[in-house]
Amino acid sequence: MKLKQTNHPLTPSMVDDLRLAASKMTGAERRSFQAEMCLKYCGGSARQTEIVFGWGRKNVQLGLHEKRTGIVCLGLQSVNSGCKKWEERYPIVAQSLKEIAEAHAQQNPTFNNPIAYTRLTAAEAIKQLRNLGYNGEEVPAASTMADILNRLGYRLRKVVKGKPKKKSRRRTLSSRI
Repeated sequence: MKLKQTNHPLTPSMVDDLRLAASKMTGAERRSFQAEMCLKYCGGSARQTEIVFGWGRKNVQLGLHEKRTGIVCLGLQSVNSGCKKWEERYPIVAQSLKEIAEAHAQQNPTFNNPIAYTRLTAAEAIKQLRNLGYNGEEVPAASTMADILNRLGYRLRKVVKGKPKKKSRRRTLSSRI
């Protein structure tokens, strides 16, 4: 089988630039770009595109099919990869945890950010969830509970009610007189 030779007006510098552009993209975006370059400079031939640009022929073919049909293919790694978060696995327990944390929450006194501070510790949150009847499998460990509360927008730290102002030098001098 003889490859169809096309006269592409690309210099080696331009080919390098297109390769660099494609390397900055991922997934369907990259395949779409490669398919466009295949149609524009290589007459729609995935084999010719492989020779000219050094891109995988199968990726270019998939990009051409996606362009033709309008259906974008998703890889299984994006669907099945990673462990789901605790809040996604146990949404009902997560809602109960939010209610418990909200009861103990307090707004930052300076109001400079929307983060709520809570006096609730991870161990106390676990104890209250168990009191509500959730079993050991649904309730995470203390270190995980601290991460979950942080993800939900609650910061676990001691809340200072109010600090007395330091005595100023002027004040101490006037009290001696």
